[in-house]
Amino acid sequence: MNLPMNVIFRPQFSEEQAAVMDPIKQYIEGHARDDASFMRQAFLPSAHIESIREGVFTSWPLDVYCQRFKGAPAADEAERQRIVDWIDVKGNAACARLRLIHGATTFTDYFVLLKTADGWKIANKAFHGEATED
Repeated sequence: MNLPMNVIFRPQFSEEQAAVMDPIKQYIEGHARDDASFMRQAFLPSAHIESIREGVFTSWPLDVYCQRFKGAPAADEAERQRIVDWIDVKGNAACARLRLIHGATTFTDYFVLLKTADGWKIANKAFHGEATED
């Protein structure tokens, strides 16, 4: 997998945390390439992507979320920065925080992950977008 060069991993991860990173790396690759196939590898089929946008709760099942990806990376992809701030693992459950900084907006993603027979998968994602601080 060829991750964008602008991915930063804040902490040094343990071996188990590094394993949790596998689906997060797939997510990053899918986002950078605008390719839903990576999202389908990263997420459980039952996953939802949720947020509050302009005061309205949104909840997309994975299939609806994947429709947003058209296979054309964003024009500013080379300038975008992704930062994995932390990963917490307890048994077969984990959570992680990833920030995507691009232009005037920073998105903070919170992932809930489960260790399945096929390895770690993202069970759900909640996110928040706000103006990037200078």
